[in-house]
Amino acid sequence: MAPHRAHIAMVGVPIVSHVLPSLAIIRELAARGHRISYANDPSVAGLIEPTGARLVPCTSTLPVADNDWPADPIAAASLFLDDAVRALPQLRAAYDDDPADLYLYDIGAYAARALAERQGRPLMQLSPTFVSWDGYEEDVAAHLRKLPRADAYRERFARWLADCGATTTDVDAFSGPPARTVALIPEAMQPNADRVDTDTVTFVGPCFDTPTDRTGWARPRDADRVLLVSLGSAYTRQPEFYRQCIAAFGDLPGRHVVLQIGKYTDPAELGAIPANVEVHSWVPQRAILEQADAFVTHAGMGGCGEGLRAGVPMIAVPQGAEQFMNADRLVELGVARRLDTADATAETLRTALDDLLTDPERAARSRQLQAAAQAEGGTLRAADLIENMLATTTGRRLL
Repeated sequence: MAPHRAHIAMVGVPIVSHVLPSLAIIRELAARGHRISYANDPSVAGLIEPTGARLVPCTSTLPVADNDWPADPIAAASLFLDDAVRALPQLRAAYDDDPADLYLYDIGAYAARALAERQGRPLMQLSPTFVSWDGYEEDVAAHLRKLPRADAYRERFARWLADCGATTTDVDAFSGPPARTVALIPEAMQPNADRVDTDTVTFVGPCFDTPTDRTGWARPRDADRVLLVSLGSAYTRQPEFYRQCIAAFGDLPGRHVVLQIGKYTDPAELGAIPANVEVHSWVPQRAILEQADAFVTHAGMGGCGEGLRAGVPMIAVPQGAEQFMNADRLVELGVARRLDTADATAETLRTALDDLLTDPERAARSRQLQAAAQAEGGTLRAADLIENMLATTTGRRLL
């Protein structure tokens, strides 16, 4: 039987923290000779196209441009349903005449599952965050269903499923775990990991282990300690927090600080910048963490995974969504201190950093979790799992 050059389609949403975890995998699959298409909003084309994937433009309605996300969980869920309703006709126009051999999809890309089921094609979820567990319905979902407007949301979701061609028409089953998931996080960050179905879920850890991820920053020769401060890509309008970080860590002998402030904060709002602090709107976080001694993070799952994989102790300052749970998990793992934003003063930040850097047990625990995260396999294992599924579902030998 002749080798098969597969068509693999990735369907995502234009949230940077959801796009970044998959990029190394897409790059690796393209390097292995597969034909890769990636359906997402053109706003993230600059992230996707360097991987070798062909961008399939799929205009999104998610409020990523102005970061205007509602605090209400049902309102937020409704935005993703609205996005799926708009995305499905665009996906059908791109893929009905050129269906993929396998669809990969982000947890927020509901339309991808509907398309794959409509076409009778195999499907695998690439999850950038934790997955559900045995008991998730009782622990989490049941509470969400009791919230105001939850019934109306579920009724609208059910109507869409009945009309869109999906074969899974039950809302809970459709939005629940698929038959196959690759979790792009360390298993250590998974709540109730002992209750996750490992027959359907494989933890591969963060997929940031390609050479291009390790370039772009050099540690100053005179720096005894390097600290990275980053609140990710979404929750970065925090000028007062940044001022407190500068007050806490600026002008400390032997300390070098890399401060990422995002695109929503003007550096002029920060006042005088000490010589040992470099301020940027965006930094090569992975490269810096591999050379850093500590990490002040918002505890987004991507940052948590990068910090664990780099073996760097952390100060977790959660800003929203699941970050509060992630911050508590880092503390439970013994590698972090948690400070809520209101409590993150120059004094508490400096005390937390001193505690991190002088605790040998925390350093040893960081090294243990680093080894565990690296052993999960990252990019290469994820690509192997995808190819194994392709070989099984297509019945053909791959290139």
